[in-house]
Amino acid sequence: MAAGSLRRSIRQSLTIARRDFIATVFTPTFLIFLLSPLLTIAFGAAGGVGASSMAQSAIDRSKLVVLIAPDRASAVQAADAQLREMFARGDAPPPVEFQLPQPNPEAQARTLIGSREGDVDAVLYGSLEAPHIFYGNRARTEANYLAALAEQVLRSDRIGSTARLSTATKVHVAQTQVTVTGHSTAAMFAVVAIFMLTLFLAGLTIGTMAEERNNKVIEVLAAAVPLESVFVGKLIGMFGVALLFVGFWGTVVSQVTSLLPAGMSAGLTQVAPAVGKPMFALLFLVYFVMSYLLVGAAYLILGAQASTQRELQMMSLPMTMVQMGMVGLSTAAAANPGSTIALAAEIFPFSSPMAMAAQAANSPALWPHLVAIAWQLLWVSVVIWLGASWFRRGVLKSGSGAKRSKAR
Repeated sequence: MAAGSLRRSIRQSLTIARRDFIATVFTPTFLIFLLSPLLTIAFGAAGGVGASSMAQSAIDRSKLVVLIAPDRASAVQAADAQLREMFARGDAPPPVEFQLPQPNPEAQARTLIGSREGDVDAVLYGSLEAPHIFYGNRARTEANYLAALAEQVLRSDRIGSTARLSTATKVHVAQTQVTVTGHSTAAMFAVVAIFMLTLFLAGLTIGTMAEERNNKVIEVLAAAVPLESVFVGKLIGMFGVALLFVGFWGTVVSQVTSLLPAGMSAGLTQVAPAVGKPMFALLFLVYFVMSYLLVGAAYLILGAQASTQRELQMMSLPMTMVQMGMVGLSTAAAANPGSTIALAAEIFPFSSPMAMAAQAANSPALWPHLVAIAWQLLWVSVVIWLGASWFRRGVLKSGSGAKRSKAR
């Protein structure tokens, strides 16, 4: 009898899961949902290009001013050319402009810094042995550069030439071994990816639940099958949608490197997990499943408790804040493997999937993952068991739902 009841519950749950999966996937709006990350990336890239253009425009207008006599300007210019070779293109200080000092160079320097149209970050005046440097807001680095420029000119004067004293031979050696930094970068990627996927996909469950509460569909389902089966079925159905989403974008991301320039692809090869890519992909999928089931069950419970859209929004906000806290804890664990905070993140149920994914990127050891998966499976079972009970109470709006069950 118990076996027959279990089979009936499983069959009912799978029926609800199939209904939710088909109702979500076989709709025109699902294609928009599937491609929504691409739209998000496109809008983000457009905004980033606009912000970068504005920042670059401000940088292009910036300049440094040196108030110096013409006979010394050539030496300063030669020293400036030598120092700029140490900077990358985007890190170089603003160009240096030379002006003749006026009778009151201090007032002249203050006027240049305070001008609204000059975009002068720093001004050097006085003798190079004891230069005076005025600089504006957030321009201390530019002031330090002008001080180093004066020092370089005096060193050239000391040896009597601005010519180089040595000629370096530079040989590029390709790095094939993935460094600790590469593992740490992969760990950060794992944490952020699981967080974003879980937040993006688990939100479907609470939205679907709210819609069915408003349309009275949940009452029809409650009259047909036990609410525990409805809860498990909805969780499985939305989980199937999540797997379809992850499978699609996982395939796309795996082919991205073939479309990137050779230099960028070579840089990405230095970002790799310590356990190896195939094992990391498997562990990433397992930990995503654990995280999704935990958070998805929590969202379903919240959706069952809310009777209006306003209540739904108020309830989902604390859950989102908890997730933000978990991703912060997991990020700290990824940056400090083996530390106390990493151990705490790996033990706490809601942060454990993200922290253990980071552990797979930082360490080649596999036995901790067996323990972590067993631990997370225990918590997934507990959350789903408790969630089914709370889901029933929330839908029926009664203490235990016993009276409603007998009436049905």
